[in-house]
Amino acid sequence: MAKNRYAPKPVEEVFQGMSVSNKLRTFASQTAKQTELQHAVELALGPILIKKCRVSHYQNGTLFIEAASATLATRLNYMRMDILSAVRQAGYPECIQVKISSSPDAQTRFAVKEKQTAYQTSNNSAKRQMSEQTAEHLNAIAENAPQGLKEKLQRLAKHACKE
Repeated sequence: MAKNRYAPKPVEEVFQGMSVSNKLRTFASQTAKQTELQHAVELALGPILIKKCRVSHYQNGTLFIEAASATLATRLNYMRMDILSAVRQAGYPECIQVKISSSPDAQTRFAVKEKQTAYQTSNNSAKRQMSEQTAEHLNAIAENAPQGLKEKLQRLAKHACKE
């Protein structure tokens, strides 16, 4: 399967082989750390809850998590010890506390991310095929269409799956 050239690349891959400043190296290491922490939190919370929250940052042994709503933040507060255990097992034994905050803006950011993911999975043209019936309808419409549109509709109808 071909690699999507428009897919986002990990920061480490972008900086590989480049002479970059210390600030960029620091940024790359912090991004990698945040990705590891996000994965650990995902293992603790599961696939449903992780869609509505994210690791905000990690500083001085404190993990900050941003939740999409106050209700979810309360639920995550009850799960705080599970999250802390998962983070410590992921290689951060110095993590001593988890702080959870709610942000109304987070809901819109999470919704955009879900829409992008849904588009990327539904954009696979190998799964979508035109039926013979649809091809027949396109050809019927093409009979009465102007010449330019007629050619395009007939060319589109040729893509029908033939078994």
